Amino acid sequence: MSALATLPTRKDEAYRYADLAALDRVWPTLAPPREIVIKAGERHAHVLVAGAEPVEIHRATVTVEAGASLALFALNGCTDYGRIEVDVTVREGGHFALHAANIAGGSATQEIVTTVRHVEPEGTSHQTVRSVLGGKATGSYLGKVAVARHAQKVDGEQSVKAMLLDRGATANCKPELEIYADDVKCAHGASVGELDADQLFYALSRGLDPASAKALLLEGFVMQLWDEAPADRREELVAETRRLLRSVAG
Repeated sequence: MSALATLPTRKDEAYRYADLAALDRVWPTLAPPREIVIKAGERHAHVLVAGAEPVEIHRATVTVEAGASLALFALNGCTDYGRIEVDVTVREGGHFALHAANIAGGSATQEIVTTVRHVEPEGTSHQTVRSVLGGKATGSYLGKVAVARHAQKVDGEQSVKAMLLDRGATANCKPELEIYADDVKCAHGASVGELDADQLFYALSRGLDPASAKALLLEGFVMQLWDEAPADRREELVAETRRLLRSVAG
């Protein structure tokens, strides 16, 4: 059987918006998802910056044990196709946080795909995703929060926002809740918009050129994602975000 035959198709919901031609370029050598276990009571933060190669696929299967926490800070800047995919299981009193951004121009396709499974009581998960898309780029977030029947007092939240800079850009936002418990606090919200014309005019009136004015406004939209990033990686995230924003704003 050829490698092409093993590729996902658009019938697979998780790959509905994927660039299958780009995926085919790396599929034959694609490693299985990385397995990560955050042990009970431990606290970890991880930073992922994608974009060193035109096509990158990052996949992980994560277990957050009882009372543990994981914060993932992910910046997707791949110029052809970038996919960040995580499947997280949260046990009793565990916490998972995702702070992620797609920033793309040209004809790039970028995806953030998550499944968070609350399998025991009193777990929490907060996901915040921001996309900035110019040219004919496509940015997608597909995120599912699944709460088991006995996983009471779970708190799950998804906040997804996208900013379109050009008519040809496309944002796909699909937050999803699957809840079988009856004592939970779960919510999601998604919105797609464009830069505020009045704010842009004000920035231009201060003497900024159009690209710099757009980039400055976009920083306010994205940079808060990195406020709680590890100190030794925060500056890297900020610098790369600024570079990407300047690129798509120009």
